Parts: sequence; C-alpha cells; structure tokens
Amino acid sequence: MSNIRTILNHKTNSTIIVISQEATVYTAVETMCDHNIGCLPVMDGARLVGIFTERDYARKVILQGKASKETKIAEIMTQNPVWVTPKTDINQCMRIMNTQYFRHLPVLEDGLIVGVISIGDLVSQIIHEQSKVIEQLEQYIKTA
Repeated sequence: MSNIRTILNHKTNSTIIVISQEATVYTAVETMCDHNIGCLPVMDGARLVGIFTERDYARKVILQGKASKETKIAEIMTQNPVWVTPKTDINQCMRIMNTQYFRHLPVLEDGLIVGVISIGDLVSQIIHEQSKVIEQLEQYIKTA
C-alpha cells in the first residue's frame, strides 16, 4: 500500500482552498460550491486551526437555526482537526476516517498544509492498487 503523497501527486487540482476563521459560514458554503469541494481547512495565517465541512453546516447551522450570513466560521468549525502527513499509510488514513466518521483529512508537512484528502481519494487509490495486483496475478497465471 502506498502513502498519502501518492494521492497528492496524482490529484488533478493541487490548489488548496482554505478559509479564515473570521469568514462567514455563507462565504464558506459559497466557496465550497464554487470549487465543488466538501470541506475547507480553516486557517489563522499559515496555521491550521480547524476544518469546516458540509456536515458542520448541516448540524451546527441549519439544525440550530443560525443565520449563515451572520455566523462566523470560528463559531462552528471543528477545532483542532485530526490531520495526517504525506508519509501516512493509506490504510491508516482509512482506519482514521472509518472509526471517527470523517470524510476529509488535512495533510500537513512541517506544520504547513499541503493538501486535503477525501474518503473518495482513498477509495480510488485502493481500487487502482488492487487492479494492478490483479493484473500482475493474471499475467503470472498466464505465464505459469
């Protein structure tokens, strides 16, 4: 199994879209919609301080009757998010996401954000690697 760096290297869009904790929830949702993404790392300068997800919006804004144009990200973001490094094994990330019900994980290297991976990224990479193994086994069987 490969590591997270493999996924980051194969992502077609390497731009990391982030948001300030002072931004409104409305701005965050608009940004996620514009970029077709499901989460935003929340930054204080270059430091990751939280993560804002579609789930946060549904549970902490909509269901609590808050106004998205008035509520600041800092009020509802998930603080101190779990993160991984580019060297983290894909299986370990899958375990983290599965046991803690996350769909996204920020990737930090030397304290700086270098990417965000989704559960879909992990599943795609695992399928790709398993396809390669199957192909190799089929070739082995054909030549044996």
